[in-house]
Amino acid sequence: MSDTPISYGARIRQLGEERADQTAIVFVREDGSERLVSWRELDDRSTQIARGLAARGLGEGDRLGIKLRNCPEHIFTTFAGWKLGAVVVPVRWDLPDWELERVRGVLDPKLVVEPDDVELLEGSRWASTDPPPDVVPPHSSGILSSGSTGSPKVILRKMPGIYNPEASPNGLVTAYGPLSDPQLVLVPAPLYHNNGFMHTSNLLAGDRLLLLERFNAAGLLDALERHRVTGFVATTVMLQRIAREPDVADHDLSSIEWVMHGAAPLPEWLARFWIDLVGPTHFYVCYGSSEGAGVTFARGDEYLDHPATVGKGAIGTELRILDDDGNELPAGEIGAIYMRQPYGVLSEYVGDVAPIPVNADGFATVGDLGWLDDDGFLYLADRRVDMIVTGGANVYPAEVESALSEHPAVDDVVVVGLADEEWGRRVHAIVQPTDPAAPPTADELVAWCKDRLSPYKVPKSVEFVDAIPRSEALKVNRATLIAEREGERQLG
Repeated sequence: MSDTPISYGARIRQLGEERADQTAIVFVREDGSERLVSWRELDDRSTQIARGLAARGLGEGDRLGIKLRNCPEHIFTTFAGWKLGAVVVPVRWDLPDWELERVRGVLDPKLVVEPDDVELLEGSRWASTDPPPDVVPPHSSGILSSGSTGSPKVILRKMPGIYNPEASPNGLVTAYGPLSDPQLVLVPAPLYHNNGFMHTSNLLAGDRLLLLERFNAAGLLDALERHRVTGFVATTVMLQRIAREPDVADHDLSSIEWVMHGAAPLPEWLARFWIDLVGPTHFYVCYGSSEGAGVTFARGDEYLDHPATVGKGAIGTELRILDDDGNELPAGEIGAIYMRQPYGVLSEYVGDVAPIPVNADGFATVGDLGWLDDDGFLYLADRRVDMIVTGGANVYPAEVESALSEHPAVDDVVVVGLADEEWGRRVHAIVQPTDPAAPPTADELVAWCKDRLSPYKVPKSVEFVDAIPRSEALKVNRATLIAEREGERQLG
C-alpha cells in the first residue's frame, strides 16, 4: 500500500483492488433489514455513476449536490463526484421546495442527484468499470449549513481531495492510545450533516461503516451489538434517546472503543451516564465547527475532573475568550470563543456572505460563547444568537434545556425567548413529554428548575407539544419556533 498522498478516487480504486470482496459498508434499513457492500462494489459503482455524471457535463471543480437519504448510493455518488474532480456537497433531502430553491441559489451546483434519478443510480450498472483519468478535486467537499438564522450557506473545505495516509480520521482518539484496525464505525447521523458525511474519511482510511438509513435508538443498539461496532459520533439528542432506552444496560457494548459527543452542549447528567455505560476511557467530548476553525477534546476521565467541559485545544488549537471589544477575558468569565490552529481556518463560505470572523492575531470565531477554567479547559455557554436577555440578565437556553432534560417525564425540550412586555424576553420551555397521556405539569417542571437554576433562568412559561420539529439530523430552527409563537400571540 502506498504511503504517499493520492487522490480520493485513486484511493478507493486501491482499496477495491486490495480488499475486493471484503465488506466496506453494512447498510441497515429502517425496517432492520441489511445490505452488504464490498470494497469492489464501492469502487465499481462509483466509477459507473461517475461515467453517467460525466456524460451530463460534470467535471473538475464543478459543484455536485447529493440530495439522497442515507444509503449506499449516496456514498457511491460521493466518490463518483470525487473521481471526476467535482466538489461534493450533500443536500438535505427533507427540505420543502421553497427552501430547496434557496439552497440551490447559494450552492449554484452543476448537478443535483435526487432519489428519482433512476437512469443514473440504477441504469449506470451496465457502464464500464474501467477507471477514469485520475483527477484531484480542488476542494475536498462542502457542507450546507443554515446555522441559527435559517439562512442557507455553503461551507467549502479549502483542502484539495487528497488522501494522506498520515492524517487519521480517528486522530483525536488515537492521541490517547492505539485503536483496533480497521475500525467499524457506526454512522447514525444523516449524510447531509457534517457528523455523518465526515465518515467518508473513515472509508478512505480503510475503516468499515455501519450506515443507518435513519436514526432509531433501539435499532442502533441492536445493530451496534450484533456487528461489534468499535466507535461512533452522536449528538446530544441521540445520546439522550439511547440512554432512555429501558434495556440499554442489557446490551453487550464491550466492542466499543470510543463514543464521541459533538454538535451541542451536553448535559452533565447525560455525560456521566455514558461514562458509566462505556467507561471513562471510552467516552470523549469534542467541540469544533463545520468551518474548521479549531477543535477541543477531552476523554471521560478528564471530563470527570472538569465536569461539563468540552476539552482543551487539540491538534495545535489555541483558545481565547474575548469580550465585545476584543479584549481577552480571565478564567471563568463568559465571552466569545476564538480559536487558532497552525493551518488557519480550513473552510470558507460561498456567495455573498460575510467571511468567517478572524482577528488580527489569527483567532477565528463562529459566534459561540463560553469560558475557560484555570487549567485551560473550555466550557460552552451557548450561541450568541440563541442567548435570551430577560429582565436585563443573560440566559443561555442550553443550561435550561440541560436541567429540564434530566426530568424523567421530559423526552425532548427546546428553550426560546419570547417577547414579553415586562421582561423584554421571557424564558419559554417547549416540552415533548415522555408519555403524552401523562405529561408532567408546568408547575412541576418549574419547581424542578428552581432546584437546579438561578431564579432568573427558570422558565416563566411552559408549553407541551406532541413532538418537537427536528430535522433528520435532530436539529431545531429556533427562529421558526419563536416566529410561530409570537405570531400566535399577536393574533390571539
